[in-house]
Amino acid sequence: MPIVFGVALGGALGASARYGVDRLIEQRTSSIFPWATFTINITGCFAIGLLTAALVERQHLPAWVRIGLVVGVVGGYTTFSTFAQETFELGEVRHVAVAFAYVAASVILGLAAVYAGTLAGRAL
Repeated sequence: MPIVFGVALGGALGASARYGVDRLIEQRTSSIFPWATFTINITGCFAIGLLTAALVERQHLPAWVRIGLVVGVVGGYTTFSTFAQETFELGEVRHVAVAFAYVAASVILGLAAVYAGTLAGRAL
């Protein structure tokens, strides 16, 4: 039961953070490129690399905290399903080049961010 509580609490925190970041970016940009989701995905990739390397691999904290952070907070924060939907919609309205750039940049920078987060987490 503590793990479910950790995931639920973490999910609420992650989803709230996602909403806050999304609103902050959306209010400051006027581009067809989905900057808010892109930013959330890249920072979420970094966070999952960092948390996994620093906490999950070392198991210094109780399981409910580790799982709550990774599955709850990062899972509630990242937006891969939204990424897929936005890419589909860009293609539907014939912004294929923007859709391709979005996919390529998200995947390449996401992998780079996981790597950077892993290195940072292992250095802690």
